[in-house]
Amino acid sequence: MHDEEEPDDEPDEPEQPADGSAPTSHVPSVGMPAREWEYSTQVLTLAQVADGTTLVKVLQAAAADGWELAEVIDGGEKRVLLMRRSKRSSRESRRVGFAPPAHN
Repeated sequence: MHDEEEPDDEPDEPEQPADGSAPTSHVPSVGMPAREWEYSTQVLTLAQVADGTTLVKVLQAAAADGWELAEVIDGGEKRVLLMRRSKRSSRESRRVGFAPPAHN
């Protein structure tokens, strides 16, 4: 009987390219989305949610300020409306005053 060593299926070190350079691995760049949000909450009772008018008024008022409904969170006897809107740039949030006169 002759015992032979079985070759390893996996080499201990990765094979080097013929030109001697180190192997490159592409790692995808994963970042946060460009859009950032600011959040707000509004707490309503179950009666307010079910009455057919309060929820509509709250959502309409929020939408006028640029808020959108992101999620409704169950808080037992109450519901929490999680609202979000795009963060405004510092320049955009400081717009005040009058527009410059139009040139004719």
